[in-house]
Amino acid sequence: MMRMRTIEISVGAFVLAGALAFVVLMVQVSGVSLESSGGGYSLYAKFSDVAGLRVRSKVSMAGVTIGRVTAISVDTAYGEAEVEIRIDPGTGPLPIDTGARILTEGIVGARYISLMPGADEEVLGDGDYIEDTQGALVLENLIGDFITTLGDS
Repeated sequence: MMRMRTIEISVGAFVLAGALAFVVLMVQVSGVSLESSGGGYSLYAKFSDVAGLRVRSKVSMAGVTIGRVTAISVDTAYGEAEVEIRIDPGTGPLPIDTGARILTEGIVGARYISLMPGADEEVLGDGDYIEDTQGALVLENLIGDFITTLGDS
């Protein structure tokens, strides 16, 4: 009876360790961080479509993570999504003509914002808007457009 109890406890510990390892792996692969960033500055951008983008998604420039998405809301006046981006401290100022686009990362499909710096000498400050944006490409919309085009011809 004691031997059976030891086996049950061992199997339970093994299953628990496996589940914990799976959760850690999913957090690492998704590109989402559980840390809250203090300091830095906020920028805003309006996108036509933010499908799949989440709060805490990464913001990168040249493949290096320089910030996180801190809020996503809807601007009902223009029918656009407004995204608040928190840029990490230590990241230098970004030129005012910086562009932003929503991309998909790897096979997992986690969405993130990629920033492309411009060449202007004037820089973005805390609370400024990134004007040059490109929304997410949604596969369902592309397929729908393709089928509509085929139907018209």
